[in-house]
Amino acid sequence: MKTFIKKPAFALCLLVVATLVRAEPGIVPVQVQVAPGKDWTNYPTRTLAALPAAVTSQTDLGLDQYGGLLAHKEKATGFFYPTKIGDRWWLIDPDGDRFLHKGVVAVTQMGGPGGRAAFKEKFGSDSNWVARTSGLLHAQGFNGLGAWSDTERLRQASQPLVYTRIWDFMSSYGQKRGGTYQQSGHVGYPKDCIFVFDPQFEQFCDSYARQLAKGKDDPWLLGHFSDNEMPFKRNAIINYLQLPDNDPGHQAALAWLQARHGLAATVKDITEQDKKDFLALVTDRYYGIVSRAIKKYDPNHLFLGSRFHGEELNYPEVIKSAGAYVDVLAVNYYRTWTPSQEKLAMWSQESGRPILITEWYVKGEDSGLSNNSGAGWIVKSQHDRGLFYQNFTLGLLESKVCVGWHWFKYSDNDPSEPNTDPSNRDSNKGIVTFRYEPYATLLEAMKPLNERVYLLADYFDRTASQAAR
Repeated sequence: MKTFIKKPAFALCLLVVATLVRAEPGIVPVQVQVAPGKDWTNYPTRTLAALPAAVTSQTDLGLDQYGGLLAHKEKATGFFYPTKIGDRWWLIDPDGDRFLHKGVVAVTQMGGPGGRAAFKEKFGSDSNWVARTSGLLHAQGFNGLGAWSDTERLRQASQPLVYTRIWDFMSSYGQKRGGTYQQSGHVGYPKDCIFVFDPQFEQFCDSYARQLAKGKDDPWLLGHFSDNEMPFKRNAIINYLQLPDNDPGHQAALAWLQARHGLAATVKDITEQDKKDFLALVTDRYYGIVSRAIKKYDPNHLFLGSRFHGEELNYPEVIKSAGAYVDVLAVNYYRTWTPSQEKLAMWSQESGRPILITEWYVKGEDSGLSNNSGAGWIVKSQHDRGLFYQNFTLGLLESKVCVGWHWFKYSDNDPSEPNTDPSNRDSNKGIVTFRYEPYATLLEAMKPLNERVYLLADYFDRTASQAAR
């Protein structure tokens, strides 16, 4: 059955929408495609122009060597740590200054014949790449490096960037054990079951974590990611019971279920509360084992977690269990145009920790790439990518629980390089092309936001305080 809308009524709807957009200066519509082939839809997008000129006419002044704000001194420990001041979470840098981490993921040289040829032509040497790449990031107001960055080289820059490290505890154990496989963007596990019940996993983590001791005294290191985007599924207990009978995960799940419902218990006896409680146990076991290993060999730096992504971000039991061990909760935040204040608040409240957004991006149709791979949505242009950056980061700063973000990523995917995982084949994700050419229009929108994060945090705090009164 077709539905018809009378033209006068439809025209009135359009007029109302147009009036609403005009009524809010700085709120602009951006056309967005959530996947290739889908319809283009206008998304309201908040930009810096929506804020008072008293805020946007200035830039952050009085910054220390790390990019922290000198105006408010806290206790200096020589390393980074989180603290809540009033109702806002902050990182405190090694000098005792309030700090927000603005980083880029995978800042590294490109592989493949084309990437190596472009590197030789544009930079000629590692030292030139380090100097010019660090300079590019600093010039755009970034102060950090996300996961998978070439930290060994970039740490040698005359003006370093605050960096993070990712170690892949579980996936490295899985590679040794067997049973893992490549999925789009992350490692896959049998039946989505990580190996937390293997008796060898804890000893592996202790041995594997010894390599962290090398950087334990470096003040420029923010902290450690243990893994990336592992499965924490609500049906975990059912999945573990589907493993072979001799698998330690199957045996642990069966013993747990029988302890609750008797020796005759089967899958039919599993309740929704059982699912939540067993998933909390899996999360607690993983985070407990890994965090103890990390802190044993590097007690100075932050444990940032395993970079949550997907359905587990809706499960308070997962967030709460992780919060007992992490210093900051890392979240790869996709499939949303504007951050949900409710979700951000839930993640922080349940974990008792601040939030670090460790992946997010949008792809530009004008890049010439097909943009089929990856989780990011698609917009028409690099200008629109920049507007998305402003909209998203303004929401993060407004939340008061976010202590930074890492844009994914430094360079576009190189379609001529097939030896990458399926999520990184043909898409516009970078601040530079896959031949090291910066996206000037994108960076022109990132820079003014990055250069005002402390002013913006102060503005949102004052605005919230006035509204409360």
